[in-house]
Amino acid sequence: PDLLPSCNGEVTTMSFLQDVVDILLQYVAKSFDRSTKVIDFHYPNELLQEYNWELADQPQTLEEILLNCRTTLKYAIKTGHPRYFNQLSTGLDMVGLAADWLTSAANTNMFTYEIAPVFVLLEYVTLRKMREMVGWPGGCGDGIFSPGGAISNMYAMLIARFKMFPEVKEKGMAAIPRLVAFTSEHSHFSVKKGAAALGIGTDSVILIRCDERGKMIPSDLERRIIEAKQKGFVPFLVSATAGTTVYGAFDPLIAIADICKKYKIWMHVDGAWGGGLLMSRKHKWKLNGVERANSVTWNPHKMMGVPLQCSALLVREEGLMQSCNQMHASYLFQQDKHYDLSYDTGDKALQCGRHVDVFKLWLMWRAKGTTGFEAQIDKCLELAEYLYNKIKNREGYEMVFDGKPQHTNVCFWYIPPSLRSMEDNEERMSRLTKVAPVIKARMMEYGTTMVSYQPLGDKVNFFRMVISNPAATHQDIDFLIDEIERLGQDL
Repeated sequence: PDLLPSCNGEVTTMSFLQDVVDILLQYVAKSFDRSTKVIDFHYPNELLQEYNWELADQPQTLEEILLNCRTTLKYAIKTGHPRYFNQLSTGLDMVGLAADWLTSAANTNMFTYEIAPVFVLLEYVTLRKMREMVGWPGGCGDGIFSPGGAISNMYAMLIARFKMFPEVKEKGMAAIPRLVAFTSEHSHFSVKKGAAALGIGTDSVILIRCDERGKMIPSDLERRIIEAKQKGFVPFLVSATAGTTVYGAFDPLIAIADICKKYKIWMHVDGAWGGGLLMSRKHKWKLNGVERANSVTWNPHKMMGVPLQCSALLVREEGLMQSCNQMHASYLFQQDKHYDLSYDTGDKALQCGRHVDVFKLWLMWRAKGTTGFEAQIDKCLELAEYLYNKIKNREGYEMVFDGKPQHTNVCFWYIPPSLRSMEDNEERMSRLTKVAPVIKARMMEYGTTMVSYQPLGDKVNFFRMVISNPAATHQDIDFLIDEIERLGQDL
């Protein structure tokens, strides 16, 4: 009750917000301090019992509210910490953070120019620039910022289906033939999830074989398309991956584009993780052929370090998103407004309310320029190569696949001394499975670093090291390797 807009709360409000900012600034400083923990780990039941988190009828004092802010950050994972390698999205960008604060203060919605004039224009400018970088002439086409890559991929499926069978919008799936989509066995689970959500069904997503580096095999794709057509199914989408989640592999986009053209199938490129490489002159060849796609997912919140969430779906054909999704709600998209209605972008979205995600990307791009993003990305790729060179012949390490990584994903097993002389059999496998989870648990309990692990196909649990945080250095990579060895020696 003491804060604005209550009676004359200005002084109290300003000092409260100043206190909050102080808490945030201390947290930011701590995030980059290597002597602090990445995580102060507690088990869920401990954390639930240690504090009172319940919601009450009576208000708490502002002192208690500030304490709540401190406690929340005390147990938060420092995702900006130079030794946090757990996810594809890491780092804490200062300009991006400032932009997020501004976005929250402006607190508006993205659906019309009427209530988000600057933000709507910035989305228009930024999406066009991203399409230019994909290689579409003059940045032509369409696009939208969506809540994460899974939704961007789902948009692509939705639009591809509508393009082939526009009647599905009114009549539903019963009115059209049985559709099938194709994606690699290493692709992100969101392709299947999108198929489930759109009523196409997960059985209609056909997984294409990958080579040992995790790239889709084009000849297998063509074989499976022909097979599906012979069974009477209608292939409507191929989702190629530029930067797979685990191996960081780039599918051969030119060969896939040729096949999509031959069979008249929508080509989508899921570049959620690898799209950022388009910013780098040195690395963008890995996405050669992307300009031939009908749609592209690109998540600036991953490799480019934009604060979460920031995911774009880019579509080559203009107007398609609009006709696919529009519902003409007359209380939002009145046709007799006094400005150019093409700037009311809300009707092409699946959402009604849509968060402003563009401002942090736009402001960071202004602050760094394309060359700044390029330097940041090149540095992360150089660090991955440094890690690869460091462990490829080191005792106690085995690479999951041969050759230097294409992205910042470095996949490896740590082999504790007790397993090094064992012959490669069932028992060794089952013991090796347990190594990474134990080391990871110890990392979290000590709070020193975080890196993810997983099994894949017939390969038992291995570490997947990814680097997307420009704060990381060679010393942090050295630290990680020392830490894995310290925590895994006795296993």
